[in-house]
Amino acid sequence: MEIVRVVAPPLRLACPASRRGRKGRPPCPSSLPGYGHPGPRHDHAVKRPGGGGDAAGGRSVNGAAPAPAEAPTKAPQRRQRSGPHDVEDEAWGLLRESVVHYCGSPVGTIAACDPNDASPLNYDQVFIRDFVPSGVAFLLKGDYEIVRNFILHTLQLQSWEKTMDCHSPGQGLMPASFKVRVVPLDGDDDVTEEVLDPDFGEAAIGRVAPVDSGLWWIILLRAYGKCSGDLSVQERIDVQTGIKMILKLCLADGFDMFPTLLVTDGSCMIDRRMGIHGHPLEIQALFYSALLCAREMLTPEDGSADLIRALNSRLIALSFHIREYYWLDKRKLNEIYRYKTEEYSYDAVNKFNIYPDQIPPWLVEWIPPKGGYFIGNLQPAHMDFRFFSLGNLWSIVSSLATSHQSDAILDLVEAKWSDLVADMPMKICYPAFEDQEWKFITGSDPKNTAWSYHNGGSWPTLLWQLTVACIKMNRSEIAAKAVEVAERRIANDKWPEYYDTKRARFIGKQSRLFQTWTIAGFLVAKQLLENPDKSRILWNNEDEEILNAMNRMTDASNLKRRRGRKGLKKTYIV
Repeated sequence: MEIVRVVAPPLRLACPASRRGRKGRPPCPSSLPGYGHPGPRHDHAVKRPGGGGDAAGGRSVNGAAPAPAEAPTKAPQRRQRSGPHDVEDEAWGLLRESVVHYCGSPVGTIAACDPNDASPLNYDQVFIRDFVPSGVAFLLKGDYEIVRNFILHTLQLQSWEKTMDCHSPGQGLMPASFKVRVVPLDGDDDVTEEVLDPDFGEAAIGRVAPVDSGLWWIILLRAYGKCSGDLSVQERIDVQTGIKMILKLCLADGFDMFPTLLVTDGSCMIDRRMGIHGHPLEIQALFYSALLCAREMLTPEDGSADLIRALNSRLIALSFHIREYYWLDKRKLNEIYRYKTEEYSYDAVNKFNIYPDQIPPWLVEWIPPKGGYFIGNLQPAHMDFRFFSLGNLWSIVSSLATSHQSDAILDLVEAKWSDLVADMPMKICYPAFEDQEWKFITGSDPKNTAWSYHNGGSWPTLLWQLTVACIKMNRSEIAAKAVEVAERRIANDKWPEYYDTKRARFIGKQSRLFQTWTIAGFLVAKQLLENPDKSRILWNNEDEEILNAMNRMTDASNLKRRRGRKGLKKTYIV
């Protein structure tokens, strides 16, 4: 199905020329000497060769050129806090300081705004995934303009020409990030214009395209409509076309036998090599949520019929696949422990030929008698038994998990509180790779050492996903307890990006301070606990059609019907 965008291609997104120089918020002070510089985060975007904001090609609106060493900028003094409201007030002030303007209008928030950081690297860019908690915080506050502008400007970037080594990815790919730059107009340094400079992964460390960007964009678009009541944005022809382009890219036919999305390592929040290539849970949960959100927003028209049919079929197959094959509790683990292998038949119990010796020793002792979770990945002869927080929490939010499974996931979080939350919520994954396993799987990545960064580090931004999931399951006391843990130290620690060690005792060794999505995640959690009903803008209810189809498919699976026998009225690839 050919999709044609009905807006002018934004080959150069730029404001009208101006002699007044930069617009928008003042830059973060970034010139104190002697501060250690960790490597760039979110490796989808690094400074472009020849196109850096401090070079002759122009300065960035997102971050100022460093001040001269002889005149360092003094870091702002922060007043003593006396209570939780002071922490919230500080967080709101920091979030507003992080706002990026384009042509005089707010369009996003930069990744971090550390006043002591003389080398922001790519932390002065607006990341799609990072902006989601910021956008939700603004929506809940009633500030809709910045979210609307973000949605529409990133949509324009979707059709930007993107190539790497003469190869172009499929249409519909959303950028990982963008930066607002001020550049001279026609070589005249006195006349400047603002331009949006996106990165789709072609400048990234590892050159990985951001699969999750488009999925988060759809989720935020729906949240905007539900919270603001302004449905005109999602009904625009260019927005409808953008949704369809993302869906077409995700639903494209391929060689894969499974309904899950096949992706490379580093294509989501875990954006470095961490052994998640294949069918990681995080991508599947976001994919399922985005499909439901897109179906809700697509306007009925003749040209959408085939796309909606494909979408519905994928939803059913995906929900069955994840619920049936990714789920793990004590009973299921015992079943895997007793698996027979090399079963060649259509009604095999061990369909993916999983060898019981794959079960790691830590899991046998760790799995609680009550509770369960979705494993991190599933491929032929391979199960990734690690617990991934975002994938499990968003499975609850999106109703990819059944009501029973959702409660069991939260049961496990409570039972394993000292492992998953401890001194700061929440572990991005558990457990960490150590020793030889770390060496072989991460490639000896010095940033992903055991219990650091993506390898078992603790990320406070996950508070908001935990809160939405808990409220949806009427267990908000779990989220309230986690927020209380975070509130004890997060502001005094200057809002770090992540924490290290098994119990999250230390600020991460390369963690940025005043990390925007740490600040926004905390604010969203606090807002939702005060107004739980507002979390409905984010979650998806169980779909009756999917539920009925699932029941029929489960019955058929239990009967172990063989190929060739008369089966269901409808056929779904699972």
